Amino acid sequence: MRERAASPWGRGTVAVGSGALSALAFPAPSLWWLAYVALVPWMLLLRTAATGRRAALEGWLGGLGFVLAVHHWLLPSLHVFLLVLGALLGLLWAPWGMLVRYALGGAASGLRASAAVAVVPSGWLMVELARSWEGLGGPWGLLGAGQWEVAPALRLASVGGVWLVSLLVVAVNTALALLVAVAGARSAAGVALAGCAVVVGSVAAWAPRPESSGRVRIAVVQPGVVAPGVVGGANAVERRFARGEELTRTLAGRGADLVVWGESSVGADLATRPDLAARLAVLARVTGAPVLVNVDARATDAAGRTGIFKRAVLVGPEGPTGEVYDKRRLVPFGEYVPARAALGWVTSVGRAAGEDRLRGTGQVVMVLPGEGRGGLRLGPLICFETAFPDLSRRLVRDGAQVLVAQSSTSSFQGSWAPRQHASLAALRAAETGRPMVHATLTGVGAVFGPDGRRVGGPLGTDRSVAAVFDVPLARSTTAYVRFGDWAVYGALAVLAVFCAVAGGRSLRRPGPEPLVPPARTSRESAERPVR
Repeated sequence: MRERAASPWGRGTVAVGSGALSALAFPAPSLWWLAYVALVPWMLLLRTAATGRRAALEGWLGGLGFVLAVHHWLLPSLHVFLLVLGALLGLLWAPWGMLVRYALGGAASGLRASAAVAVVPSGWLMVELARSWEGLGGPWGLLGAGQWEVAPALRLASVGGVWLVSLLVVAVNTALALLVAVAGARSAAGVALAGCAVVVGSVAAWAPRPESSGRVRIAVVQPGVVAPGVVGGANAVERRFARGEELTRTLAGRGADLVVWGESSVGADLATRPDLAARLAVLARVTGAPVLVNVDARATDAAGRTGIFKRAVLVGPEGPTGEVYDKRRLVPFGEYVPARAALGWVTSVGRAAGEDRLRGTGQVVMVLPGEGRGGLRLGPLICFETAFPDLSRRLVRDGAQVLVAQSSTSSFQGSWAPRQHASLAALRAAETGRPMVHATLTGVGAVFGPDGRRVGGPLGTDRSVAAVFDVPLARSTTAYVRFGDWAVYGALAVLAVFCAVAGGRSLRRPGPEPLVPPARTSRESAERPVR
C-alpha cells in the first residue's frame, strides 16, 4: 500500500513549528539540552524536499517560526509589524534550507556525511552572523547563547566565542539527523558525535582558566516596579530617582567599591541639573563609593551634537568625574527607526521610538577614582550592547578589568526577555575572562565571574533592592580575546571549499540529478508497477 505524501500545507506547518522549537532552550524555559536535538525535525523535513525551491521555502518558514518564537515578547510593542519582521528575517534561512537538502539528501556516503557535519553548521553560522547586524535586530537568540548555564559550553566560548558554541550545537543536530535518516551514514554520524564530545572534553580540560587577581565589592541598585509611576506614568522619572536614592543610602557602611544604577535611572542631563548631580555626589560620600548612573535625556556631547543620548556617567564624592560613555549600538525601533522616512509608520502601530537617539562615537574604559579600589578599570555597556561579543572583547583588549552593563527591560515585565537578557552576561564573561555585572532598572540583575558562572543574584523582576556582591577579578587573557572570531572565518573557509567542490562537480555532469527523487503522481503510480 502506497504511503501518502505530506501536503505542502502540512509540510509548511511542520517547518514553522520545528523552527520555533529551539526557542525553548533559552530562558525562561531554559531547556538547554533541547538545543542539541531541536533542529533535527527541521533538517529531516528539509532533506526530503522534492526540489531546491521547496527546501528554500521550508527554510524560510522555519526561520519565520524561529524569529517569532525567540522574539515573541516584542508583540505588545510592535504588534503586527513583528510578523513582517519575522518574515523578512526568515528569508536568511532560505539558502540554509537548500544547503541542508543538498548535504543530507539521498543516500549519503560516509565521506559525504562527514562533510555535511561541517558544512551544515557553517551555513547556520552565516545566518547568525548576518542577522547579528544591528539593523536586523542584533545577535539576540544565537543558538549557542542557550548554553549559558553549561560549564563545558562556557569553556568552549572562552576559546571561540558564542560562535563556536553554535557550531557545536548545530553539528550535533546534523549528526543526529544523519543517524536517524541515512543508514549508510550512521557510522560516520557516530564518529562525528564522538568527535564533538572529544572536542568539548579537551577544551574543558586544557583551555586556560582565569587566573584570580583579587576581589572587588560592587553594589547593584534595582528600584524595581514598586509602585504605580515608578516605571511609567506621571512623574515616573522623579519617582525612579528617589527610589534609587533611598536604596543607595542603605549601602552606607557595607564596604562597596562601586555602586551601579540601571539604564535610564536618571532622566535629566546632569550638566543642566546640578541639583541632581549634587544629590548623587552626596550618595557617593555616604556609601564611600562612586556611583555609576545612566542618563536618558537630551544633552550635548563632546563633538557638539545635541540630541537624546543613553549615557553612563560616573559620579564621585565631588560630583561627575568626567568619565562618560554614550551608547553606540541602539535598539532598532526601540531607540531609533531604521530608514525612518520609509518605516516611520511603525510608530502608529506600536511603541517604536518617536525620536531617534544619537549614537556614541567610541567605547570608553572608565577608571575608578579614590583610594582602595581607585584605579580599577571598568568597561561599561548599555542594555542591548551586551548581545554583541565584539564590544566586550574590545573593552577587555583596552584594559577593562570588570564589565558593567546597565539595562532596563521595564517594557517587558512578565515575559521571557529579562531573564534572557541577563543570561547574555554569562557568555560575555566567559568569552573575555572578566567578571560582568548586569544591573537593571526592574530586573533581572545578576553577576557572573570570569568563567561565566553566576556569583550573584538573580535579582528578579519582583525585587526592589540594593545588593552588594563580592566579584572575583582575573588577569589572564582568553583565546577568544586574543584571536577573536576565528570560528566564523573557519566556517567561511568550509563553505568556500564546499562551493568549489560542488561547483566543480556540476560542471563535470551533463545535467543535475536531484538528490531526492520526486514523488510520483497518482497517475504514474497506477501506470508503472512497483518492483
